[in-house]
Amino acid sequence: MNLSIKRLTSSTLVGALLIVAATASAQQQPTPGPISLSAQEAVDYAIANQSAVRTAKLDELIQLAKNKEVAGLALPSVAGAGSYQYNPITQKQMFNMRNFGLPKDSFTVVSFQLPHNLLGEVKLTQTLFDPSVLVALQARKTLEDLVAQNVAKTVIDVKENVYKAYYNVLSANKALNILSENISSLEKILKETREIYNNGLAEKLDVDRLVVQYTNLQTEQTKLRNLVEVGTAALKYQMGMPLKQEITLTDTLSTSRIVAGVLDMDKFDYSQRIEYQLLQTQKKANEFDLKRYKLKGLPSLQLFASTGALRGSDKFDYFQNQMWYGYVNTGLNLSVPIFTGFQRKRQVDQAFLAVKKSEVAIDNLKQGIDLEREQSASNFRNNVLTLEAQEKNMQLAQEVYNTTQIKYREGVGSSLEMTQAENDLLTAQNNYFTALFNAIVAKIELLKAYGKL
Repeated sequence: MNLSIKRLTSSTLVGALLIVAATASAQQQPTPGPISLSAQEAVDYAIANQSAVRTAKLDELIQLAKNKEVAGLALPSVAGAGSYQYNPITQKQMFNMRNFGLPKDSFTVVSFQLPHNLLGEVKLTQTLFDPSVLVALQARKTLEDLVAQNVAKTVIDVKENVYKAYYNVLSANKALNILSENISSLEKILKETREIYNNGLAEKLDVDRLVVQYTNLQTEQTKLRNLVEVGTAALKYQMGMPLKQEITLTDTLSTSRIVAGVLDMDKFDYSQRIEYQLLQTQKKANEFDLKRYKLKGLPSLQLFASTGALRGSDKFDYFQNQMWYGYVNTGLNLSVPIFTGFQRKRQVDQAFLAVKKSEVAIDNLKQGIDLEREQSASNFRNNVLTLEAQEKNMQLAQEVYNTTQIKYREGVGSSLEMTQAENDLLTAQNNYFTALFNAIVAKIELLKAYGKL
């Protein structure tokens, strides 16, 4: 790793840590006033604040730190050591002085130790060749890619969840607005009918039927309000936003917006899917593992050098200016594996099977992606057709309802016809909003299946 790469990695690490710290600090600050959010702004907020994304980014930083640790294995290591030894009773040995030139056997006791011994040493070790270190250095980029792709996958999953939650609230809000308009319209008719009844020109049954309709619509309105509240809370959770924060959704939801923006799905490559990229990178990591075990049978070579000073004394006088005896040594350590009980071979076999397992997983994923593409395309196409049909049906039901209202006000229609038209309109609206939400969800799943989300 050259100096520029080291600087870049260090700046990236520090910058990412500052971002994480700033995000955590921002979440502890008091909740600001209401904010307006488009779908894209909601996604951007989630990417910056959602715990799953933040955790994945922290995992990426951890891997970068591990890679620096691996790089350190190729650098020399220097260690200092010091020791003091006190021998109250020194070890003695008996020698035959005849070995030193005396004419006959004569034994004497000699000690080669001194009571006080002090040693200071500095030792340098440099790996010249080690297969495991070599492969670890080669695998660093692959491991960085692996965690980066995991971040990308987490971001895609968060996008999918946020989009679905956002459009769920948007659909419920749109249904609530239209239902509120229906209630206002029915409230006027109910008021007029009561006046007509008080004037003796209508039956009480007509008033009661309208009251039942009005009550039913208010019940549906309460259900929708609850759905909006729960859906908004779910959206905030998916975004990593405090639940007390007030938000307003600014996007609109319509058939034309759903149909628009669908890319050419004929041009597809498996590498567009992050899951495929992850498995390919995992396979490369397994191949490095296999290479590591294969090279494990090669010898390793280390250079060492040490220097120090020592002194022995019959009394503790080391703070005085006494003679120290220095030394320097250097050399090579060669380690040659000869027989390891076939463990290395078994490790190679396991690593080889892990590579094959990765290949099987990739083939299975490709088949799964093909199935997802077919299903999502068919599902989106059918949901769009259903949405277009339900939109026309709702418009027709609205026209019938408006005509029935006019007839009722002019006295040529009955309250029973009004009730039936109201029920038909409510059913058509519910079907439309269900189809609207299903269509936008189908579009999100289609984009994800083709790696375009």
